[in-house]
Amino acid sequence: MHLSLAERYYMNAVDTNILIYVNDPRDLIKQEIASLLVSNLIDGVLIWQVACEYLAASRKLESLGYNREQAYQYIRDLQQVWYTALPSWAMIDRAENLIKHFNLSHWDSMIVSACLEANVKILYTEDFGYTNIDGLKIINPFKNS
Repeated sequence: MHLSLAERYYMNAVDTNILIYVNDPRDLIKQEIASLLVSNLIDGVLIWQVACEYLAASRKLESLGYNREQAYQYIRDLQQVWYTALPSWAMIDRAENLIKHFNLSHWDSMIVSACLEANVKILYTEDFGYTNIDGLKIINPFKNS
């Protein structure tokens, strides 16, 4: 039985920084936590913006031997196991409201907006100062590491 996006309830997403840590060996503790989180994520959602940000941000890993081809393959691999949430025009309006009410950056508000539109219940990130935005639970997986 195929469930529509609206019928899925326990969807999880990660912010760009989590995906970067998976492939960044400079902080082994964060790398281990991020790797375990991503590899065990149930009902994962790949936010379009996160995928794009990851491809751009992963360039900082080139000096560590991680190249562009590996970054693109990593995103392709995630696409095979997670649902990909594509942006809609309504997300921009929602993002604008999130900026006003939660003092988020434009890009963070777009990620939160995409999560809310895709019915994501938990967003894993280390960048937000909130634990809940409009019903989206925000967890910093490194908080106690």
